[in-house]
Amino acid sequence: MAQSKDWHYHPELPLKSTTPFDRPFHWQNLWHWFRASWFGIAALPVWLVFALLNWFFLHPAQAEMQTLQLGWILRIVLCNAATLLLVAGGLQLYFHTFNKQGQQRKFEAKPQATDNKRFMFRDQVKDNMFWTLTSGLFFWTAYQVLYFWAWANGYAPWASLAENPVWFVIWLPLISLWSSFQFYWIHRLLHWPPLFKRYHMLHHRMINIGPWSGIAMHPVEHLLYFSSVLIHFIVPSSPVHVLYHFYLQALNPAVSHNGYGGLEVNGKVVMSSGDFFHQLHHRFLNCNYGTSEFPLDRWFGSHHDGTDESTVTIRQQVREKLMQQRNIN
Repeated sequence: MAQSKDWHYHPELPLKSTTPFDRPFHWQNLWHWFRASWFGIAALPVWLVFALLNWFFLHPAQAEMQTLQLGWILRIVLCNAATLLLVAGGLQLYFHTFNKQGQQRKFEAKPQATDNKRFMFRDQVKDNMFWTLTSGLFFWTAYQVLYFWAWANGYAPWASLAENPVWFVIWLPLISLWSSFQFYWIHRLLHWPPLFKRYHMLHHRMINIGPWSGIAMHPVEHLLYFSSVLIHFIVPSSPVHVLYHFYLQALNPAVSHNGYGGLEVNGKVVMSSGDFFHQLHHRFLNCNYGTSEFPLDRWFGSHHDGTDESTVTIRQQVREKLMQQRNIN
């Protein structure tokens, strides 16, 4: 196992991930990816459970959503806010505030920033909560209200479980792949220097990330990030698919930005938590723009596998790019 002195803890290096797109194609790779994503205590089935509970017990009825009224919109706002507080807030309290796991599997040894003028209120967690619970909550809810108003009035294609059982099941894992694919391209766009400096820099102030860092973004980035759900205006979906997609977009970043390599009980990891692949992006910036389940970074030469050799390569690429820009200017 390769070791890196840059981290307090890291998983086995070099990072390895099995994706449905590995070449040569093998059904075993597809099964390994699906099993890792959907079996056991993993985030994706939790978001599906959240979507089912929301739709059957909490969400406004179709007839109610045919007209834009403050009552049902406010219910969605409150439900979304409560879910953010439950997931991001719960992870923050367990891992960081009460330090229940100590330093076990913690990527960065140091705590999140306090008394730092880079952050609103001079506190990273409060700053991240502000952007998440204002701009993040607003754009999540705005897209959700837009979709469900359109769906209630027959403007969005429909796919029910009873009429389309095979598609209903297949579309769920495909949503996460679409989300990963769209995220890569939106993320690369936001790393274009003019957009990075004006909009995406806000998110990258967090090098030592935590649960509230996940969707702590500039409003323009929220507008682009949540646009992933517009696919449901094209692809037939059910309300459960759409709610699952919203939870994937809004809540999964709290898990992936948690800063710990898993929830550990009695020395054994019982649930995945944190994403070292993305943690590397926050540390080194010019790598790992996408997710580990969609190998676009490997295809386009921006993959960092966590090793010191990969760090040297990425830094060399940055130097060469800067030299080219200077020569052009």
